Amino acid sequence: MDFDLTEEQRLLKDSVDRLIADQYAFEQRKKYMAEPAGWSQAIWSQYAEIGLLGLPFEEKLGGFGGGAVETMIVMEAFGRGLVLEPYFATVILGGGLLRRAGNDALRAALVPQIIAGKLKLAFAHIERQSRYDIADVGTSAHKDGDCYVLDGAKSVVLHGDCADKLLVTARTSGGRRDRNGVGLFLVDADAAGVAHRGYPTQDGLRAAEVTLSNVRIGADAVLGIDVLPAVEHVVDEAIAALCAEAVGCMQAMHETTLEYLKTRQQFGRPIGSFQVLQHRSVDMLVALEQARSMAMFSAVMAGEDDPTERRRAIAAAKVQIGRSGRHVGQEAIQLHGGIGMTMEYKVGHYFKRMTMIDMLFGDADAHLETLAKLGGLFGNTKAA
Repeated sequence: MDFDLTEEQRLLKDSVDRLIADQYAFEQRKKYMAEPAGWSQAIWSQYAEIGLLGLPFEEKLGGFGGGAVETMIVMEAFGRGLVLEPYFATVILGGGLLRRAGNDALRAALVPQIIAGKLKLAFAHIERQSRYDIADVGTSAHKDGDCYVLDGAKSVVLHGDCADKLLVTARTSGGRRDRNGVGLFLVDADAAGVAHRGYPTQDGLRAAEVTLSNVRIGADAVLGIDVLPAVEHVVDEAIAALCAEAVGCMQAMHETTLEYLKTRQQFGRPIGSFQVLQHRSVDMLVALEQARSMAMFSAVMAGEDDPTERRRAIAAAKVQIGRSGRHVGQEAIQLHGGIGMTMEYKVGHYFKRMTMIDMLFGDADAHLETLAKLGGLFGNTKAA
């Protein structure tokens, strides 16, 4: 398999890496976090200018026409920068749902606005009782003439406090955990009956608790009535993107730790000269490279049409990312000593983001259980 980037992919990587290096130093990130929205509108506009907001969309809609590899390139750079903007919520999750569950009319109306940086989306799916079960949807949607009426509540809606529109899952039929009967609806964030409470998450990003009370949705805002397979595919693609972001976080933690070991003096010499610490830094590198390999694997498999094969690959990648991230993060904190725990130093912020990535859409233990139920990465194969 050829892992070399194409010329276009190298140009994309150089462009994103340069943007993050120039605009997302740790002190600059603190200033963006202090802005009213919790992120930088100016940086968001730059994403639009260089085409990042159109990355996964079709060229006929004004997009870049990129795939999972291009997304991996961008998300890894965003992981190194600890990016705060709602790129994951709007482009990866929201854009993915429009591509896989939306109709041509909705895509034609919304995608150009996303690409221009004028429309932000949020995926309102998680509920208090659902844990990691994507099929567990208690929010209801009942038909009333040509409209649907939504009632329920959604939790930890990523960037739900700044979104212009919400993509809401609601049950049109069946029991709470049935795989059939899950619909997807486009809801204006300021529609009558919609209430949200925004808050900062542990990693410095934003989320919201969203309540829907007698919210009326027209037929033109219905993306689908039985869309769980499409939602699961988008979630798998989102996990692949998170795996790439995690690699960026881990790489930054490893590089920061190596630099600290070279400069921190103890007993008259750099602590990096002590062999035991060298061994620990090498173990960090091994964990990082294992995670990088699985992130690449997940990117390759994210577009797989066979849901079982795709789920195996994504689950395996999430397991490795979770384990590697915990090891690299804990070692980074311990090798830095007390300074690693302070808010003023960046390595702890990377570990917080890494921990949040592990929890999103299922932690390592949950995906290990999924992988076991599917018979492992290669299924229940028997020797010939």
